[in-house]
Amino acid sequence: MSVDDLTDTIKPKSDQLNADDMLTGAIVVVIKGVRRGSVEQPVIIDIDGHMPYKPCKTMRRVLVTAWGQDGKLWVGRSMKLYCDPTVKFGGVALGGIRISHISHIGKSINMMLTASRGRKKEVVIHPLVETDHSEVIKKYIAIKDDGERNVMWNGLTQFQQIAIKADFDSRNN
Repeated sequence: MSVDDLTDTIKPKSDQLNADDMLTGAIVVVIKGVRRGSVEQPVIIDIDGHMPYKPCKTMRRVLVTAWGQDGKLWVGRSMKLYCDPTVKFGGVALGGIRISHISHIGKSINMMLTASRGRKKEVVIHPLVETDHSEVIKKYIAIKDDGERNVMWNGLTQFQQIAIKADFDSRNN
């Protein structure tokens, strides 16, 4: 273990993605699967590289509005998640996970959704712009030396890393 990156020391112990997981910044995730959960958390979204995301009702409404009601069609799509410190639970601002961008939409989506009993709030979701990473993927795959591969990996953007992981998963499934 190195002191170069101590973010692993502040991760909450949990069976799901938490708002605290995004204290250091937003994350872009790729959906690996969608399944039914409990009455309290009816949708579980398995995401690449993280614990499952269990969206609140507001974020489920966003996803169904943007991508449709069939969760199987969400697999392979991406979203940008962030910690919104204004989210309240039991009247106290504890923070919660919100979606700011999603893939597979052509333009921003504006919705008026229930924030609390009798109060609506505008929610705006922006398109997550995906670019063609095929050249980066080819270059990464062509590197045979693990050291060189690690150097390249550390210089990639989060989107490029996600594209390489998705390519690797598709080749190995």
